[in-house]
Amino acid sequence: MEEKKFVGFKKEELGVKEYVKNALGKGRISNVSIEYTPLGEKIIISTSKPGLVIGRRGEKIDELTHVIKKKFHFDNPHIEIREIKNHLLDAQLVADEIGIALERDGSLKFKVIAYKMLQSIMNAGALGVEIVLSGKLPSERARSWRFAQGYLKKTGDPAKVVDRAMSQATTLPGVVGIKVSILPPDAHIHDRIIIDSSVREKIRKTSSDMEDLKKAVETPEIPVQEQKKKKTKKSTKESV
Repeated sequence: MEEKKFVGFKKEELGVKEYVKNALGKGRISNVSIEYTPLGEKIIISTSKPGLVIGRRGEKIDELTHVIKKKFHFDNPHIEIREIKNHLLDAQLVADEIGIALERDGSLKFKVIAYKMLQSIMNAGALGVEIVLSGKLPSERARSWRFAQGYLKKTGDPAKVVDRAMSQATTLPGVVGIKVSILPPDAHIHDRIIIDSSVREKIRKTSSDMEDLKKAVETPEIPVQEQKKKKTKKSTKESV
């Protein structure tokens, strides 16, 4: 009985999440979570555009609350908006944005879309990014393309910090699967080496000194006696 209740709760949560994402539009919602409290159900919506989700004077939120209460038989649902400050560091928003771009521009420009998004994420401060596109891109058979930059952990404890998300894009050749993995800038990595600015300056000075030594070894100085002999030869030639 307990297992059936647990499965029922999970199905209910999945239905609410899918409905909220479809109602508010693709590319606006990152995550939807539900917390059950004694006062009622708290639905937390993470988005980078809270104004579009809330609507003018909270009209969209009131309508969404009413529909969720009636459709999913919630007692007292309460919607809370959580703003995402930088959408380029959120894997789900990035995956949805790539999907929207593929649907708008077509799958022929998938390399341009992926490389632009990759550079934008790295400029936003991410430590590492990986974008995997799979499907008919553009070819007769399905294939996968991987775009990666920076430092990204895939195993161990640091891999738990990586933000991962999946999305889909429906294009004319077929459906394209999108996987995005982002390592945030505040991630704590044990084997990451950070060199201080003073240490970098010392390394630069030592490298320049080593280059000077190499040049000195490659071009040895002429002894003083040979210099005197050359001078005497020149003077005799001038006198003649």
